[in-house]
Amino acid sequence: MPFHDHRPRPLAVLHLAQPADGGVATVVTDLAAAQCAEGLRVHLACPPGGTLTSAGRRAGAEVHAWPATRAPGPALAAEVLRADRLVRRLRPDIVHLHSAKAGLAGRLALRGRVPTLFQPHAWSFDALGPTGAALALRWERAAAGWADRIVCVSADEQRRGARAGVTGRWAVVRNGVDLDRFAAAAPAARREARAALPALDGLPPGAPLVVCVARLSRQKGQDVLLRAWPAIAARHPGARLALVGAGPERGALLRRAPAGVVFAGAARDPVPWYRAADLAVLPSRWEGMALAPLEAMACGRPVVLTDVTGARESLPAPLRGPCLVPPDDAPALARAVGDLLAAPGRRAALGRAARDHVRTTHDVRHTAAQVLGLYRDLVRLPHPEHRERTQR
Repeated sequence: MPFHDHRPRPLAVLHLAQPADGGVATVVTDLAAAQCAEGLRVHLACPPGGTLTSAGRRAGAEVHAWPATRAPGPALAAEVLRADRLVRRLRPDIVHLHSAKAGLAGRLALRGRVPTLFQPHAWSFDALGPTGAALALRWERAAAGWADRIVCVSADEQRRGARAGVTGRWAVVRNGVDLDRFAAAAPAARREARAALPALDGLPPGAPLVVCVARLSRQKGQDVLLRAWPAIAARHPGARLALVGAGPERGALLRRAPAGVVFAGAARDPVPWYRAADLAVLPSRWEGMALAPLEAMACGRPVVLTDVTGARESLPAPLRGPCLVPPDDAPALARAVGDLLAAPGRRAALGRAARDHVRTTHDVRHTAAQVLGLYRDLVRLPHPEHRERTQR
């Protein structure tokens, strides 16, 4: 008599991601690791060459090359075709699309035939000029029906989409961080971290250090921070600013960098930089909810942010006054950073409030559990492919 194994097969998910580095890569890696630990079969498709390929494999995912550029262009048709072929070959129960480009190619490929989550990680129409933004908004309005859930990383991001006329089936799952990895350390860890970072050679032990961990790009606003830095340095002689990251704006930023600025390059592990810092800064022009400030706060560091989507929501109440400034406002940024560097006692208190806030509201385990709950809800809904599969 033939043996029939009636155990249910594990839920299969395909994460389609572009970009393959930065905060998006961290979010996808954390989700993949949690889902593998829960027994899901996790596939990850992303452009080769980024950090996500190796990080995804370490997390336990089956990684597949999906060559795709960040912006739409002549290669889009081929990217859509590759995504369609991946889905037909892998036959996932759920497809989870990360960021605008994967959301574009993936929804064109799937058109709702497989349960689909689209996670913008910041709206594409906020990143473009008037003509491009109008086209992107038209697309997001039209394609919302091809996502069973639009997953926003902040309630602010969801409100931004709804106000712009995107009508979707919303879910808000706030970004979270690994609290075992990003944790406050003893005061001696600051000295040890500074000593261990070659880019900080020559920095006196007590010199103020401001750190910006982000891709070097227009979105992250490092150019505004460089404009603000001379005023900060005038108030705090000997202060150092470390830009930790790589990206397309590196050359332009290098040309305009004032004295006291260190270009540290991309860091596989940003924890030593947060521990070495007195203060973290992220002067973004747009976001959904930036991950790096949550990481810094988990390490007990206060942050100064621009008041873009998700920023206010990511901060505890004590930080919303002194630590939020308008975007593209270098003088306001200089005042906020300079004031906090001048007040070590206040800075320490804000760091403790920041750490406690992240530990209670931004634990990546809660984030992963919410996403898994969405998956389980969706596979119970009637979809043509799932009806066929469950009837076999």
